[in-house]
Amino acid sequence: MMSGYTSIDNQKVAGSVPAAAPANSGPDRIATVRFTESNLQTFPPSSETQGKISVVFRPLSDTDDTFSKPASGGSSESQPTGWMQSLTVGAYKPYFDVDTSDVLERIRDSLFPFRGNFTEKTADNPDLYGPFWICTTLIFVAAAIGTFVTYVAHKLEKKEWDYDINLVNWSAGLFYGYVIFVPLGLYVILKYFSVPSGLVQLWCLYGYSLFIFIPASCLSIVPVEIFRWVIVGGAGFMSAAFVAMNLHTHIKSAGERWFLIVAGIFLLHLALAVVLKLYFFTVTVGAN
Repeated sequence: MMSGYTSIDNQKVAGSVPAAAPANSGPDRIATVRFTESNLQTFPPSSETQGKISVVFRPLSDTDDTFSKPASGGSSESQPTGWMQSLTVGAYKPYFDVDTSDVLERIRDSLFPFRGNFTEKTADNPDLYGPFWICTTLIFVAAAIGTFVTYVAHKLEKKEWDYDINLVNWSAGLFYGYVIFVPLGLYVILKYFSVPSGLVQLWCLYGYSLFIFIPASCLSIVPVEIFRWVIVGGAGFMSAAFVAMNLHTHIKSAGERWFLIVAGIFLLHLALAVVLKLYFFTVTVGAN
């Protein structure tokens, strides 16, 4: 060995590297290093892991766990319950989950008022999608056709014509108000007489009953007053019969007054048809 180096004694110390024993003498000897079994402790101690080092990761006590906690105001907030749930949008989502084929079938059923099986067919799945779009379409159709009828009448008489924007507002108030508040009032009356009924099902029934007024409004373009009365009156009769025939079997359980309730339903629908004819399709040409 060269001078300046310190020799290491051959001691078997636990946890240290012992000195290599010379295999032979001479400058070309090969050193062999042998590790003795250490006595390191493991956490937790185990007899099977004697001589091995196990690493256990433990986060620091001041680790920021902001992102692991649910954000305030998220989905962890308590959802409204009871009658408050009816004021949320999510409460009405199931009533807009309907296929186009179902809507078309229900529209077709509304054109045959004397079958009286509409409420039975929609009892398990009443929808508000069809009534909403039927009512919205009727609002714009009635306002547009009423404006066109007035325009044609003034042009035929060679009179000055002004567009009435209030037709859309009155049309929306009339049809939206009718299809919302009339079934709501009927629902309260039926509850008073302990008649089983559902508010959404009543809205569904009344909404589809208004479809017949859409083609009736389109036919009212014909500039013949008697023809208009026949068309709108016939549509009103069919719509009223559709509602009355689908409700009379349920309202019979209200006792002897069931006939008065059905008669009131029928007359209200006829009144709607009369208002539609007088306000939208009755033309008065001013003498200018």
